[in-house]
Amino acid sequence: MPRKSRIRAGSGVTLHDVGQAAGVSAITVSRVLHTPDKVSEALRQKVLAVVEQLGYVPNRAARHLASARSHTVLVLIPSLSNTVFIDTLAGIEEVLQPAGYQMLIGNTHYDAGQELQLLRAYLEHSPDGLLLTGLAQSEEFCQLLARHQLPAVHMMDLASDGRDCVGFSQEDAGRAMCEHLLARGRRRIAFLGAQLDERVQKRLDGYRAALAAAGCYQPARELLDPHPSSMQMGADMLDALLAAQPDCDAVFCCNDDLAIGLLARCQQRGIAVPGQLAVAGFNDLAPAAWTTPPLTTIATPRHDIGRIAAQQLLAQLRGETAAPACIDLGFALQHRQSS
Repeated sequence: MPRKSRIRAGSGVTLHDVGQAAGVSAITVSRVLHTPDKVSEALRQKVLAVVEQLGYVPNRAARHLASARSHTVLVLIPSLSNTVFIDTLAGIEEVLQPAGYQMLIGNTHYDAGQELQLLRAYLEHSPDGLLLTGLAQSEEFCQLLARHQLPAVHMMDLASDGRDCVGFSQEDAGRAMCEHLLARGRRRIAFLGAQLDERVQKRLDGYRAALAAAGCYQPARELLDPHPSSMQMGADMLDALLAAQPDCDAVFCCNDDLAIGLLARCQQRGIAVPGQLAVAGFNDLAPAAWTTPPLTTIATPRHDIGRIAAQQLLAQLRGETAAPACIDLGFALQHRQSS
């Protein structure tokens, strides 16, 4: 008994095969897969059903040779465990995936050397563009980026030197929080900082500027630790702070992790918040509204930063932007019961 002929899945199936089975041209199949916004939803579903049935897998290498595009975007972030950057990645994917682009994600671990190594490694994959965190890249990194003429958009901060960026002023946000605490009558305000990356340093600059303007800046009330932050670190830093500066009446933490740990230690030690000590954080993570008392913090538009940065990069790739753009999405001070 003769065997039934069978279409091989994967590389054995071509665009032409899919088109024949779906009753459309190979060009239409390509549009469905790579520019789905240019076809109707009904047609897209019809073609995708055939793609699934036949097991078609696009040949990315052939596509790259034909279009001079890899349809990949390199995304460099400093942490894969920090909710801030997970939210940013979600915003990026929301834009790139429907446009037919895939993310190549690199975790820099807040290290400029690793950031450079990742760029070198991923350039071998010929990404079409780059989304990167912050503005403090090494000179060698910037030279490599310029040499390869790779379109790039910086996230989380605002550049004043003409680079494309989407974010908000970290310094202004730090100043706003400190001015809030001052307006609540606090004068002996401490700052707890961890990781000490460029964004934390700018929040610290804003804190210093606000206190200096009010005439009550005291460097001894800063407690800075270069290690990654955690709730345990926040609790431990409170102990160290009050041992050295027992008269503090407010604490501004560089992020919510530290602030949440600090609040827990206040409960353990019987320190009334905000009666004895006002507490503030930064980023407005989900648990911040559920602490006891709820945490005053700075809400940052991290999902929108990822989404709009991805849109900005795609506009560059389509040749729709004539000049660099610096998009300020701002921030919001969430005043809750901890202050």
